[in-house]
Amino acid sequence: MDLFGRIFNTVSAVGNLFSNPYRVREVSLSEYVGCSCLREDGRVLLYKNKSARSWDCLLVNPHTPQNAFRLFQLDSEAEAFQRFPEYSGKLRPFYESARRGLRLDTLQQLTDCLRGHPDWSLAHVAVEMGLQESFRHNGILRSVNSTQCDGGSTPLHLACRRGDIECLQELVEECQARQDIPDSNGETVYHYAAQQNNPRVIEILRSVPSVGVNLLSSHGETALHVACRMGKAESALALLRCHALCDIIGKDGYPIHTAMKYSQRGCAEAILDVAASQARAKDLRHGATPLHWAKTAEMALLMIERGCDVNSLSKTSDTPLHIMVKRDRFDCAMALLTNGADPNARGEHGNTPLHLAMKKDHLELIKGLMVFGADVELPNVFGETSGLLAARCSKGFQDMVYVSAALTNMLVSHDSVDFEGDGLRVRDRLLCLDGGGIRGLVLIQLLIAIEKAAGCPIRELFDWVSGTSTGGILALAIVHGKSMEYLRCLYFRMKNEVFRGSRPYESGPLEEFLKREFGEQTKMSDVRTPKVMVTGTLSDRHPAELHLFRNYDPPETGNDPPFKRAAHFRPLTKPEGRDSLELCWEDQLVWRAARSSGAAPTYFRPIGRFLDGGLLSNNPTLDALTEIHEHNSCLKRRGNGERVKKLGVVVSLGTGKPPQVQVSSVDVFRPSNPIEMVKTVYGARELGKMVVDCCTEADGRTVDRARAWCDMIDVPYFRLSPQLQVDVMLDEVSDAVLVNMLWDTQIYIYQQRDVLQRLAKTLLGP
Repeated sequence: MDLFGRIFNTVSAVGNLFSNPYRVREVSLSEYVGCSCLREDGRVLLYKNKSARSWDCLLVNPHTPQNAFRLFQLDSEAEAFQRFPEYSGKLRPFYESARRGLRLDTLQQLTDCLRGHPDWSLAHVAVEMGLQESFRHNGILRSVNSTQCDGGSTPLHLACRRGDIECLQELVEECQARQDIPDSNGETVYHYAAQQNNPRVIEILRSVPSVGVNLLSSHGETALHVACRMGKAESALALLRCHALCDIIGKDGYPIHTAMKYSQRGCAEAILDVAASQARAKDLRHGATPLHWAKTAEMALLMIERGCDVNSLSKTSDTPLHIMVKRDRFDCAMALLTNGADPNARGEHGNTPLHLAMKKDHLELIKGLMVFGADVELPNVFGETSGLLAARCSKGFQDMVYVSAALTNMLVSHDSVDFEGDGLRVRDRLLCLDGGGIRGLVLIQLLIAIEKAAGCPIRELFDWVSGTSTGGILALAIVHGKSMEYLRCLYFRMKNEVFRGSRPYESGPLEEFLKREFGEQTKMSDVRTPKVMVTGTLSDRHPAELHLFRNYDPPETGNDPPFKRAAHFRPLTKPEGRDSLELCWEDQLVWRAARSSGAAPTYFRPIGRFLDGGLLSNNPTLDALTEIHEHNSCLKRRGNGERVKKLGVVVSLGTGKPPQVQVSSVDVFRPSNPIEMVKTVYGARELGKMVVDCCTEADGRTVDRARAWCDMIDVPYFRLSPQLQVDVMLDEVSDAVLVNMLWDTQIYIYQQRDVLQRLAKTLLGP
């Protein structure tokens, strides 16, 4: 039995030799009673194991004297004698500082680390192993600032990289490890900490004052630059609290430029919260603001919101818009255009953004720039206009430039004449604006064309303005003197603020938007001219009724109610001498009127009893004519006939006509099989869509009736509504889709140039 046992032990030992000779095992010291102890250093012993024909290194465990840890079992005497002093010398501080002794798994990791990193100092090994209690041993403490490690990093560098809080606290607070020692790349511990996004690491470092937080590495980066490059927003905040400077120039400029280059919003916001002036900081190399460095629309908008000049110039006289065109960043370019960027700014060599877009053959950018007023006839320093550059491109580009140039020449401004102020105007002018959600941009583009043709602001060209839904919002904006160019930009910005998530949208963003633009306490009666009427639908009754929000006294019709009242409804205005839960018309708030007119079902919730006016009057022309007639009749009944003015012109603007598409079936019937079920569902869907479209129809017979009505009373009637190439949804948010919609509108304006000239003369006539 003894023979078989010895054979088994020998085979096992040989197997271990071939498997992993450095595997740490717990063995009994009795196995080495008859073996020769070749070397002894502290608790580390080297035995020659005759039975296994190996050289074994043991670490005696004082807590269990009968056992020991075998650190290696080698079959090479030379290798064993080489390894022994490495183990015995380097392990001493660790087993002497371990109050409860070293565990087997810890020893395994420790010996692996010593073999894997023979050049490391003991302090580096302690950090790698997380043995913070060993730092108080003199054998380790003396190497606490050692750079004897890969890349020249100190133990504190390594602790920051690992994010080991216990080791960091021990090194910083107890060992007083230096923080200003750079590694071979010139990086301090703060550079390492910035990469972790663990603010606790930086907080521990800043407990001891150090200049290392603002040192530049050999790569031209401070720790704050590193955090901004890697998007470590929490680290950036902690560094800023640690007095990291925002105005140190690195390889990419200031830290804010680095954050913009890598589109790190959180880091950019952290810097701007501490130093708002960084929004206007220019890098030394290009003289560019952070806005020049924007790569996404989100980052561009952030800089604009924080006060960065949208038309600031770099060293080459390029605006941010020039850079976005050069880099083919359409979304960024649109963000700039909708926030006041000048499409005709001259940059390097006198090129406008349109020059650059033409050279790059970027169709969407070209359309966007032209829609926002880019001039195709501006020359650069070489005498080249955008039109000349387009002549070298495809015929499609040439046609676009021709249309744009023709529009510029056609819409020649006339001298503004205020006939009403001179008492010469004897007839009123009516403007009617259809509903259509974000397609209100079409209305704005048409209004800009009318303004340019007439040479007057829209507010001075009309005596009555009516609108539904988006048209109602624009009608109120016109009355309050907002410019059309401002409203065009506003609509592009508004869509991203309001149309978030899925339908039905939250009402809060829309209401905040309206309060911000019109004022939370602004009343309908605050501006009396021109007269404005905005449609709404009273939904607290059936059948529903049309309601008009006005900035003037509502007419007293004297007519009988159209329906027999089977229920009691709260009055909309305060009766004379009586209290009411509702405000009188003079106290109605502008933002509430706009919100009520735009409460489109399935898009936004109702506001009180009101729904979108488009349900009953999406094209408000006939209702506006009726209102004016009733208003004049009321004046005559009151003996104020001299104040009555006849209509001189009616202008009706639509939000664009979608292309007609074929509908295969609107048949709804009781199905008898699965195939008929599909047909019924499809038919019901198409029928429902058709019913909604018919109820909110703004073109077709609605226009024919208005034209006939005006013709009967001998009033000129102008209807402008472009044919769109695609059906643009009311809540469309794609800038590309909306730019194409506005380009369709520009083409339509060109086609209707004679009509616009005739309209301008009519509006300006006495």
